Amino acid sequence: MSKNKEIPPPQYDLNAKWDACLDLGVRRFFYSSATGAFAGLLFFRSPVTRWASVAFGAGLGIGSAYSDCSQKFAGSSQTSPGVAKD
Repeated sequence: MSKNKEIPPPQYDLNAKWDACLDLGVRRFFYSSATGAFAGLLFFRSPVTRWASVAFGAGLGIGSAYSDCSQKFAGSSQTSPGVAKD
């Protein structure tokens, strides 16, 4: 006997959403940390402020990934609160 497994629609596929959110989070964390490191090397002389710029960049990346993932799990297709859908 073979079981027919139906593929759920994209809005209900939690595994795909988790995979996309994990990928988005890792990429944004890495890229924003690298940008913070570059800006720290370019603008600051103290190692403490350089590390602070890396941490700030990492926080921005994680925050933006969290924001996009929470919208994805809530089912909202709206990208910013000020934009109205037609």
